[in-house]
Amino acid sequence: MAARSAPNCHLRLEWVYGYRGHQCRNNLYYTAAKEIVYFVAGVGVVYSPREHRQKFYRGHSDDIISLALHPERVLVATGQVGKEPYICVWDSYTVQTISVLKDVHTHGIACLAFDLDGQRLVSVGLDSKNAVCVWDWKRGKMLSMAPGHTDRIFDISWDLYQPNKLVSCGVKHIKFWSLCGNALTPKRGVFGKTGDLQTILCLACARDELTYSGALNGDIYVWKGINLIRTIQGAHTAGIFSMNACEEGFATGGRDGCIRLWDLTFKPITVIDLRETDQGYKGHCEGELWALAVHPTKPLAVTGSDDRSVRIWSLVDHALIARCNMEEPIRCAAVNVDGIHLALGMKDGSFTVLRVRYDMTEVVHIKDRKEAIHELKYSPDGTYLAVGCNDSSVDIYGVAQRYKKLGECVGSLSFITHLDWSSDSRYLQTNDGNGKRLFYRMPGGKEVTNKEEIKGVHWASWTCVSGLEVNGIWPKYSDINDINSVDGNYIGQVLVTADDYGIIKLFRYPCLRKGAKFKKYIGHSAHVTNVRWSHDYQWVISIGGADHSVFQWKFIPERKLKDALHIAPQESLADSNSDESDSDMSDVPELDSEIEQETQLTYRRQVYKEDLPQLKEQYKEKQKSGTSKRREKAPGNSIRLHFVHGYRGYDCRSNLFYTQIGEIVYHVAAVGVIYNRQQNTQRFYLGHDDDILCLAIHPLKDYVATGQVGRDPSIHIWDTETIKPLSVLKGCHQYGVCAVDFSADGKRLASVGIDDSHTIVLWDWKKGEKLSIARGSKDKIFVVKMNPYVPDKLITAGIKHVKFWRRAGGGLIGRKGYVGTLGKNDTMMCAVYGWTEEMAFSGTSTGDVCIWRDVFLVKTVKAHDGPVFSMHALEKGFVTGGKDGIVALWDDSFERCLKTYAIKRAALAPGSKGLLLEDNPSIRAISLGHGHILVGTKNGEILEVDKSGPITLLVQGHMEGEVWGLATHPYLPICATVSDDKTLRIWDLSPSHCMLAVRKLKKGGRCCCFSPDGKALAVGLNDGSFLMANADTLEDLVSFHHRKDIISDIRFSPGSGKYLAVASHDSFIDIYNVMSSKRVGICKGATSYITHVDWDIRGKLLQVNTGAKEQLFFEAPRGKKQTIPSVEVEKICWASWTSVLGLCCEGIWPVVGEVTDITASCLTSDKMVLATGDDLGFVKLFRYPAKGKFGKFKRYVAHSTHVTNVRWTYDDSMLVTLGGADMSLMVWTNEMEGYREKRPCDSEESDTDSEEDGGYDSDVTRENEISYTIRALSTNIRPMFGVKPHLQGKEPSVDERPPVSRAPPRPEKLQTNNVGKKKRPIEDLVLELVFGYRGRDCRNNVHYLNDGDDIIYHTASVGILHNVATGTQSFYQEHNDDILCLTVNQHPKFINIVATGQVGLFFCSTAPSIHIWDAVNKQTLSILRCYHSKGVCSVSFSATGKLLLSVGLDPEHTITIWRWQEGAKIASRAGHNQRIFVAEFRPDSDSQFVSVGVKHVKFWTLAGRALLSKKGLLSAVEDARMQTMLAVAFGANNLTFTGTISGDVCVWKDHILCRIVARAHNGPVFAMYTTLRDGLIVTGGKERPSKEGGAVKLWDQELRRCRAFRLETGQVTDCVRSVCRGKGKILVGTRNAEIIEVGEKNAACNILVNGHVDGPIWGLVTHPSRDFFLSFSFLHPEGDMVAIGMKNGEFIILLVSSLKIWGKKRDRRCAIHDIRFSPDSRFLAVGSSENSVDFYDLTLGPTLNRISYCRDIPSFVIQMDFSADSRHLQVSTGCYKRQVYEVPSGKPVMDHATMDRITWATWTSILGDEVMGIWSRHAEKANVNCACVSHSGISLVTGDDFGMVKLFDFPCPEKFAKHKRFLGHSPHVTNIRFTSGDRHVISAGGDDCSLFVWKCVHMPH
Repeated sequence: MAARSAPNCHLRLEWVYGYRGHQCRNNLYYTAAKEIVYFVAGVGVVYSPREHRQKFYRGHSDDIISLALHPERVLVATGQVGKEPYICVWDSYTVQTISVLKDVHTHGIACLAFDLDGQRLVSVGLDSKNAVCVWDWKRGKMLSMAPGHTDRIFDISWDLYQPNKLVSCGVKHIKFWSLCGNALTPKRGVFGKTGDLQTILCLACARDELTYSGALNGDIYVWKGINLIRTIQGAHTAGIFSMNACEEGFATGGRDGCIRLWDLTFKPITVIDLRETDQGYKGHCEGELWALAVHPTKPLAVTGSDDRSVRIWSLVDHALIARCNMEEPIRCAAVNVDGIHLALGMKDGSFTVLRVRYDMTEVVHIKDRKEAIHELKYSPDGTYLAVGCNDSSVDIYGVAQRYKKLGECVGSLSFITHLDWSSDSRYLQTNDGNGKRLFYRMPGGKEVTNKEEIKGVHWASWTCVSGLEVNGIWPKYSDINDINSVDGNYIGQVLVTADDYGIIKLFRYPCLRKGAKFKKYIGHSAHVTNVRWSHDYQWVISIGGADHSVFQWKFIPERKLKDALHIAPQESLADSNSDESDSDMSDVPELDSEIEQETQLTYRRQVYKEDLPQLKEQYKEKQKSGTSKRREKAPGNSIRLHFVHGYRGYDCRSNLFYTQIGEIVYHVAAVGVIYNRQQNTQRFYLGHDDDILCLAIHPLKDYVATGQVGRDPSIHIWDTETIKPLSVLKGCHQYGVCAVDFSADGKRLASVGIDDSHTIVLWDWKKGEKLSIARGSKDKIFVVKMNPYVPDKLITAGIKHVKFWRRAGGGLIGRKGYVGTLGKNDTMMCAVYGWTEEMAFSGTSTGDVCIWRDVFLVKTVKAHDGPVFSMHALEKGFVTGGKDGIVALWDDSFERCLKTYAIKRAALAPGSKGLLLEDNPSIRAISLGHGHILVGTKNGEILEVDKSGPITLLVQGHMEGEVWGLATHPYLPICATVSDDKTLRIWDLSPSHCMLAVRKLKKGGRCCCFSPDGKALAVGLNDGSFLMANADTLEDLVSFHHRKDIISDIRFSPGSGKYLAVASHDSFIDIYNVMSSKRVGICKGATSYITHVDWDIRGKLLQVNTGAKEQLFFEAPRGKKQTIPSVEVEKICWASWTSVLGLCCEGIWPVVGEVTDITASCLTSDKMVLATGDDLGFVKLFRYPAKGKFGKFKRYVAHSTHVTNVRWTYDDSMLVTLGGADMSLMVWTNEMEGYREKRPCDSEESDTDSEEDGGYDSDVTRENEISYTIRALSTNIRPMFGVKPHLQGKEPSVDERPPVSRAPPRPEKLQTNNVGKKKRPIEDLVLELVFGYRGRDCRNNVHYLNDGDDIIYHTASVGILHNVATGTQSFYQEHNDDILCLTVNQHPKFINIVATGQVGLFFCSTAPSIHIWDAVNKQTLSILRCYHSKGVCSVSFSATGKLLLSVGLDPEHTITIWRWQEGAKIASRAGHNQRIFVAEFRPDSDSQFVSVGVKHVKFWTLAGRALLSKKGLLSAVEDARMQTMLAVAFGANNLTFTGTISGDVCVWKDHILCRIVARAHNGPVFAMYTTLRDGLIVTGGKERPSKEGGAVKLWDQELRRCRAFRLETGQVTDCVRSVCRGKGKILVGTRNAEIIEVGEKNAACNILVNGHVDGPIWGLVTHPSRDFFLSFSFLHPEGDMVAIGMKNGEFIILLVSSLKIWGKKRDRRCAIHDIRFSPDSRFLAVGSSENSVDFYDLTLGPTLNRISYCRDIPSFVIQMDFSADSRHLQVSTGCYKRQVYEVPSGKPVMDHATMDRITWATWTSILGDEVMGIWSRHAEKANVNCACVSHSGISLVTGDDFGMVKLFDFPCPEKFAKHKRFLGHSPHVTNIRFTSGDRHVISAGGDDCSLFVWKCVHMPH
């Protein structure tokens, strides 16, 4: 028995020796109270040097490795390692947790830093991406997160002089971060030429953007902005580990052991060298700490470590008294009995004996072994020393004989781990690594094998881990040896153990039975290597292996515990400090049977409803081929839930309440029910899709919270009046939510999950935010209650568990209820708070009420027999209800019971709606209000108890067990049910909705049936018997017992009901003659159990379904098997149809038929509608016959899991359905086809993402299939091959001349044409104009700003603000990749605010992001880094302008809502499996929006943090089909307009289609715009211009009349992609990249922006003397002719003045890449992709005959340049080679000397030694495409595949030359040129079809 309970004594941590300095830094601080705060192992230590006292913070569960001090210097943040590491912010004064930050980092938290005002905390993880995370630590909320760096980060700091800026440093990098919105954006520090790229270990920020950092080599690097400006060399001789800034200057500390002080400008002040000092506070360092010994007579402890030092500590003064260094690492220690000799065992197999004195002189040093000495001990009489070695031997030495070896013990096969001597020093026992325990005689060392001899031996000490006396320290069922050390305290009868998990445990001694109870203490990190009692048993000393620390624990024995209430359980996060062990419950009474049942319930599902869409997709993929046939249409009828019989009481509690207006709210199955007891009607909340497990009511009694089962279960908060969801909370629980509770102010909600750790979550439910989360307990929690006085406190109660929690930031800190001597830890079933915040009351499973003050049990009161299931607090007292069926009223302190009510049949009042099944049913819920007590019972009854005594039964359902049997009466509105709860019940379906009769059966039943005359009722039971009863009185008429297995279906033959067919699970059907009561036939031949039986109308034929999915036919009455062809089956007229097999109902089996079974079906009597029920809880209606696969249906969710039976009533007016496990009977009214009230339809129409085609249009298809490349992954746009230039070996040129030479100077490389002026290099390019607009695959991306003075749009990666009057442009250039969407905030508070979304890859440097910026000053207001992989394709602001909606290009097309100012993501959900084109907020709403896309329109509501969607319903309009929707606009009264691919516009009211505006355009409607001021709507489409039609139309608010506008663009078809309406003007963006303004009055068009459309722009040339340029062409030197090369190999020469064709020619079959006039205007050179250059002589006139061509060109031609004298031509080719040819002969020039002497007229080549430097290191995949040297000949610009324009000096022969980069283009810049006079650079973007004009900024003279 002793081992069955934990010992009653206790350990308290008193002192920790040590400080963690290895692998950690900046972890030692002074607090405001001048205390020192640091950490060691898993403990935060606050040390007061004045009082020499330590306080401990023990909220961590593993090693602490980082620490930061709040600027006010009281609060401390610490971060730990571990799989799920967390950060604690705690108070150094009270050592209490203030906030916990968790669930973000993995592996560990490497650095922490508070910002200047202490509001925010930044942390860096140890994960592979070294994530950087910024927290609002008070709220426990993560604000922003970004991958930090690919390698370790060592330090991070906030810039104290600039808000929202941080600096981090680490292995070979330093990064400067800015925080904007939720985006942390890094810029890498540029080391440049000033210093070497190296590892930075620490940093400090100073004013004026200066940052000082300490490097690995001991230098200090000084940064300004992101550039290194100077270094302070040799500040330390080795790495600088720490740097601290204060008002006076800086302090640095390095590996060289010095501290240096510097002034504010980093001039040195002084040096403190710590190598010379000997003061200070010391612990062990390096290696592991294993050796521990205690002095036999004094309070001293000796430790020895791998750092080769041995130290003696005073346990009284908490100080180090002596230390001595040895030659070898020390592994064990022992002190002789006289306290003089100290023996130390070494790692090398030697041992040393020292004298215990201050000087520690050596006595002997002996080395007899090669392997480490792991354990040694002196014998109790002091004569021997036993030395255990890792080579599995023990040597015995004589102390007096100067340690001569006397004996050797060699029985072990493994290394020796523990030794103990007997008290008389005659025996030695050993443990070894195999867990063997051996005995030896001393001193010879002979093994003792006779167990008898050992029996009486008394051992002097007990440190062995194996042996009978310590069996209990091992868990019951495991054979691991992770216990490192044990020490027995014989006097106190306790045993202390230390293990590999950092846990110290106290057991009773002896503990003989495995799995004994214990108390456990946490503090050490991983291994505790040794543990010992002090000589007088006052203390326990434990040492940590890896944490080098020595912990000293005070032992508080049993007798002192009584006074020691001050050691109330200390708060902790993990269940750590002195928790009892897991199984301290063996002496607790048996669990109550009901609770036992409940704890065994599992709520796991094979298939969760959330998984259905994915499953469906998977199955669809598999079945693509088969479904060619058209699916059957859904029926016109629909059903509506009318009444539910049932209440969930068997496993739920406190789930029944009065609402404000006196209605009753409760739940059953997946339905929240509001019951009006006056009218006996019900209303339903149907937002859940699986079992509701708990319900709580808001303090104002108007809102209700319900939690359900699910993979990611949701909690819905809904309004009981409107039955609309207000908020849906998801994402924190698993499997289900079993308890919820509102706070007293109604703002917060607490919930508990049914996952393995029963997670507790605290929510701000309106915002849908998770405030805090914690693991609750391993056992089931039944109830959570929030403190009505302090919103941050709550209680949870459950199996052997009551805990008091308080919120700390993102975590909750729990303290176990402290029972003391008053009672046992009992199972708690309910809890309430009393009249102060300290008082709480809980009801136990034994019938007691426990009264708690704070966490202490004050007293217990016996309240009920059996468990107290429910409690309710009143103003002046309490009411309780228990298993004994009694309701008790108590006074306010549980002193007196004022009144009891027994729930008995006798007390039932006449107005009851049913019958009590038994007296004193178990009470599960109690609530008070409106003068009544409301009681819910386990049997599913709801009763109202009047204060004066009468009881009214209001609702009831079946009890526990599944309900299967259902039959409707042949001519009355009643039905019968039979269930596993062994009852048969008759229900009235007419307005009185009550149970008419009930009868108990001997066994449960599965089926029942009324006879055709309604007089008899047959019931099939689960034991194979069946009975016939009188339908009115339910008395037995006759019964039979012929079968052994369940009777699964029972049916009377039609007409007179002569025969009765009884089907059983034995796979037989017996046919009985009803009149003679004899069995007349048996149907054999089924291979499996029978599921359904139906008669034909003549009573001659039976149709049977079996579990093996066979459909069989038998002839009655003999039961002969018939085979009937399927064609004939249809012709047979069946009396009833409940079959689920056969051709007629092939369509009822769903796509996911493998995971769900259809359990029941029933056909209406007019044979039109088939209702089915399935395993997923769906009730569906199909049109009958449902032929062809996957018929369409209407589906209804109300039951939770299985719908076991469905039946229509006799007149088809109602459908009755049974839910097996939810025990409910639901009554639905049938609504005929024409009959439709205007009310929300609660059916979900079947998945109408039908096989029908959504329409086709080339533009839409292209947009849908486009794949967006991101820059970082862009590849060559040209198919080049060969070795890149910077990787080719360089050939030495022939005449590398000596540096000083008399030879004539070399000719210029390039003819320069502005020789007269001084040459000024170009130092910068500034974007001045952009020609282009992205219209081909984006929409609604042109908007007016500033009342129509400006327009805003985008192309490539720039946002453009274009002034309409002046044509000037300004640019937003912060995006780092292509912009795909743009929107403008319409709210007057946010004027000129624009949001743009870009492409990108998640977790790449360009994560897809949304920028919100001010269009006027181009300031970025917020950046939202999003999880939309690939990119953001639509953005929209809400009505107030505070929310932003974004849609991703990821496969799920995720929809996300942001609070953009804070950068907070509010909600996110998968949108659709196909492309969504647009999602827009309703212009008057912050919560409603609509998304449209491929065969998709959805109406969304934001509720809290959840997005709820409804598919658009088409069925109201004849023959409407779901088309691809492209655009959306809005009207008043919840009207929505969507534009389709066919040109129609659909008009929706709510989510129901109400009409179609046919052919609003002739082609797809791409754009729609709702004008906010007058509600008019603009549409834009794809249309050929005609007299009446136009591509843009302006409509009235209802879309009835319109006016069309023609765009005078001269195109064959106009395709409008964007429309916007300002004052009297309509702004139109077209697919052809034009932006046009149309006047509303005069319809005049004004083209504002032009651009190229499709297909990359390649050609580009500038006029020799004027600033204008052409695409695809090359100008004549005088500027009067243009040559244009075509893609088909033709080229044309035009005269510039008139653009007349002067001549054209086609000699080649493929594209002309470059075309050039020679400088003397004689020749024209034409280069093509046929690897050729042709020469034409222009002096011969426009015939253009080819005079010659260049031979041997290795690949296609890219660029050509003539020499200044027109005699040579240089050609760059596609294999990275540059060739030079003579003109006009076309001969190749091979001689390098000649080549070097040529002066070129122009240089556009990307190849050649002169431009080697333009190739970047990263050009593995991507190329430089084009280059151009300035006319001055000293600057060079290039364009590459990454979309960059770069500026170099010319020539640049060194590899990887320095340059400046300019971003803006999408991937692939295809051509680039300087204009004359080098005033501008023009670049052409391939993919973005845009021309950028950059202004050149020249250096000043």
